[in-house]
Amino acid sequence: SPPQGYYTRRGGIGESGDFVTSPEISQVFGELIGIWYISEWIATGKPKAFQLVELGPGRGTLTDDILRVFNQLASLLSKCDVSIHLVEVSPKLSEIQALMLTGGKVQSNPEDKSAYMKGVSKTGIPISWYRDFQDVPPGYSFYLAHEFFDALPIHKFQKTEKGWREVLVDIDPDVPDQLRFVLSPSTTPATENFIQPEETRDHVEVCPEAGVIIQRLACRIEKDGGAALVADYGHDGTKTDTFRGFRNHKLHDVLKAPGTADLTADVDFSYLRKMTQGRTATLGPIKQREFLKNMGIDLRLQVLLQNSRDTATHEQLLHSYDMLMNPKKMGDRFNFFALLPHHRLADPDKKHKPESKSPVPPVAGFGELLLK
Repeated sequence: SPPQGYYTRRGGIGESGDFVTSPEISQVFGELIGIWYISEWIATGKPKAFQLVELGPGRGTLTDDILRVFNQLASLLSKCDVSIHLVEVSPKLSEIQALMLTGGKVQSNPEDKSAYMKGVSKTGIPISWYRDFQDVPPGYSFYLAHEFFDALPIHKFQKTEKGWREVLVDIDPDVPDQLRFVLSPSTTPATENFIQPEETRDHVEVCPEAGVIIQRLACRIEKDGGAALVADYGHDGTKTDTFRGFRNHKLHDVLKAPGTADLTADVDFSYLRKMTQGRTATLGPIKQREFLKNMGIDLRLQVLLQNSRDTATHEQLLHSYDMLMNPKKMGDRFNFFALLPHHRLADPDKKHKPESKSPVPPVAGFGELLLK
């Protein structure tokens, strides 16, 4: 809802808000993602330009950490034309992002119908803001969706003796101003369209918007090259009821005071994989702790610990590492999932002229994972 929606009114990320994300916990998280993109850029032959496109960039912390990596590797990227493209619907969050990334030096862009705001990062890289992913210009791009898909709306379905029924929201006739869940009396268009015939679960959540966005990402990667990295909590088609609300870092009844709490549902990666329709290869999902370990988080932590002079910084580094990597905290709850062009993972045919093709470099972060 533009006037009453959670992200347009609050968007409470951070300690003073409703939830905390990995980039807010540690700079290392964003740095390793920045390295992942550089590594993919090198693996695909260092194209002369790339766009970094982030969907739902929060406060801009993740992009800021990635830009720092790009700046540290400026000599490597010197012949590459890099630009940042942020897809953000919240006016409040886009202001916070602009302040963090450009120091507030931005122009609103009424003439340009696609980008509503433009600026230049503190390190000299152009940044554009868009309300819709489709407004982002085409071209070789790296896409990033961190805790983005979980915030999109879902349909909920329950299996009953009479077949699948959709879970709907209704006004409770017994309690004024109170909402309740009800089952649809018969099948709905969503039940007909979103339940797979092979479904074995009794309760299913489907996010059609996520399917549409993944299709658009897959089409772009197939046409223009690049890669997409999705990091979110989720499952591979195994979980059932995951819809919940958060307010002030505590669980909150999703039907109480709509628009004042963060609503979220776990991402179904098996659904995302299905919705690529074979246009791209997919890797994962793998646990966050595995991905970060493969990306060298332990080595980066050692360097930061050696460089930290005071006990407080030392303790903060260890605490944030534990938050990101501990299986009981974020280590197992969050997953990484990637979309890549098929040729990026295709093994060259070794029988014919083996010397003519070099072996395909492995995809960083995903270790020795076999292609799914």
